[in-house]
Order: sequence, then C-alpha cells, then structure tokens
Amino acid sequence: MPEKMQMLGSRKGLTPAVQNYTNVVVSDNSGGKEAVIINVFGYRGALRRVPYANVGDLVMVSVRKGTPEVRKQKFKAVVIRQRMPFRRPDGNWISFEDNAVVIVNPDGTAKGTEIRGPVAREAAERWPKVASLATFII
Repeated sequence: MPEKMQMLGSRKGLTPAVQNYTNVVVSDNSGGKEAVIINVFGYRGALRRVPYANVGDLVMVSVRKGTPEVRKQKFKAVVIRQRMPFRRPDGNWISFEDNAVVIVNPDGTAKGTEIRGPVAREAAERWPKVASLATFII
C-alpha cells in the first residue's frame, strides 16, 4: 500500500491566491502543460464560498493541455508559485510571474523528475519530497 502523503505545516496566514477554475502552469516534466484547479483539499470556509489555495497547498487539477496520456485526467498537485503577492514573517512581499503547480503521486512524491522554474520556500518546507527536485528555492 502506498504511504500517506506527508505535508508539513499549516495553511494559516497566507493571502488567498488561486481558487477553483484558475488556470495554472504545470511546472514539471510529467507531461502536462496547462491545468485548471477543480478542488482545494483542506479548505474549511463558509457555505457557498469559493475555496482558495495558497503556495504549498494540495489541490486537484484537471490537465487541459499536454501529452495524450495525461490530458483530460484529474491529478493531485501542489501549488509552488502564485502571482498574488504574499507577505513573509520577516516583512518581505513575494510574488511570481505565474501560477504554477507540480503534479504529485498518492504518496506525496512528484510525478515528474524535474521542476522548471523557482519554488516558493513555503511550498518547499511543507513538501520535502517536492523540494528535493527543485532547481532553486526562493
């Protein structure tokens, strides 16, 4: 049986950035190019409020563009970049050029073997197996 996903830390204190039906870039070499967020895991909000995710959150995505093997399929993914600026505890404001995710397996490891572009430090701290594939962490 596969191990349970290992996610460290909480999702408190970050700016709402991506929500349901947000187009995101798949930033690994798993075969997907563009995807749409269709669910946010762990969101506990008010009734009929659109769930949102931040950097480091686990989401469900539907791959819209990519190789035929992964197109039109649903996968779990981790948000690694967001365009909305968010504040770190030291006072710095961080924002990226795009909204990006990394597709993960049921045990929490990345489906691809490399991650293109930077990874936010918040995502790297919560997902150590994803951080091990990052080329650089901001």
